[in-house]
Amino acid sequence: MAGIIMEASPKGFAKLQATLKETFGFNRGVTISIIILSSLVIAFAVFWFIYSAPPSSITMSSGPADSVFQTNAERYRKLLASNGITLHILPSQGSLENLMRLKTRSNEVDVAFFQGGLPRGMNANGIESLGSLYSEPLMLYYIGRKKITLLSELDGKRIAVGAEGSAVRRLAVTLLGLCGIETNRNELLVDLDGEDAADALVKKKIHAVFMMGESAAFGTMRKLQRSPDIHIYSYAQADAYIRRIQYLTKLTLPMGSIDFEKNIPENDITLVGATVQLIARRDLHPAVSDLLLEAAHDIHSRPSMYRKRGEFPTPVSNDIPVSDEAMRFYKSGKGFFYRVLPFWLATLVSQLIVVVIPAAVVLIPAFQVIPALYTFSVNVRIGRWYRALLTLEQDHLENRERSPSDYLVRLDRIEHGINRSKIPISFAGQFYILRQHCALVRDRIAAESVPK
Repeated sequence: MAGIIMEASPKGFAKLQATLKETFGFNRGVTISIIILSSLVIAFAVFWFIYSAPPSSITMSSGPADSVFQTNAERYRKLLASNGITLHILPSQGSLENLMRLKTRSNEVDVAFFQGGLPRGMNANGIESLGSLYSEPLMLYYIGRKKITLLSELDGKRIAVGAEGSAVRRLAVTLLGLCGIETNRNELLVDLDGEDAADALVKKKIHAVFMMGESAAFGTMRKLQRSPDIHIYSYAQADAYIRRIQYLTKLTLPMGSIDFEKNIPENDITLVGATVQLIARRDLHPAVSDLLLEAAHDIHSRPSMYRKRGEFPTPVSNDIPVSDEAMRFYKSGKGFFYRVLPFWLATLVSQLIVVVIPAAVVLIPAFQVIPALYTFSVNVRIGRWYRALLTLEQDHLENRERSPSDYLVRLDRIEHGINRSKIPISFAGQFYILRQHCALVRDRIAAESVPK
């Protein structure tokens, strides 16, 4: 019928458009707008679903081969693998290199071990801490019959201070410098660490060696501790050191803790050490952050020589801020879905929620507002014809002297315009009522034109 859109069913996109038009009565423009909006929202939802998915693999910068850092990284790898995350381990010279790798995005390192505080003049932009894992002592082994009381007594001795880029070297050089030992151009400071440094000490090629777990194997330090000619230095000025260097902490190696039978060491040894942190890029996925912290709890919450049960991990950091996700984990643990569902299923559910809720927030109001606006626009168009019809009828009632034929001509034009209007099928009822009202006005005018 004239005025009502009745188009043949096209194919593909046009068929969808025609279905919406016939079902909801939307015209072509509104139908296309709804389809475009829905397509954009769905496309963005698909993109966000893929983008928000946790990575299947991450890279950790650890430490030298056989170091405690490397050993711990292997333990992390096993725990993450049980949840479907592959951990690639990238060996390094130690904490400083790990830090630089995270700061340089081209290295594609996601997480790393870091010991101590930030070097002077360096910032942690783009890096966050997942918390402190354990305290690592700065061990000083020396050879000789005479016991050393103060570090200054090492002046003039050959000392292995660790490799470039390691935290042990930075801390050893700092302590020696505080004790008046020249460190800038001191040829007696040797760049040895780990097994090489231990062999040099045993063979008496050097007098002392600084070691930390970031770059030395536990077995290597254990061997030195059991050697009868090698002593463990007890930091007599430990309290002063920890006040001067804020990221240092005071530790104690109890008497007999290495070997009860042989009573090694023969008395309590005072040590200084630094806290080892797990640091990561700021954009690390929250689900991966939770997995790493869960692994950290499994690995580092057990008691050891220098920590009590449950003392670590902890949301304490030196210089590098703890991430919001890590703080949330320390306060409330893993999210609800990750507690009750397998990791892959919890991830899927979380992604769907992240995608569906925003899409619903956009589409539901849009699907309510757009039809309402469209209905309002159609009602305005119909109202305009009613206004024209009402004006005509009132004019006729107020001007009886004019010829009825003038009003019938005007009414013809109104009806012609109505019949040419494209009215959606959902408004067909109002369209027919409008035509009936036009006929009613025509009958009244025509009746008055007939002679009585």
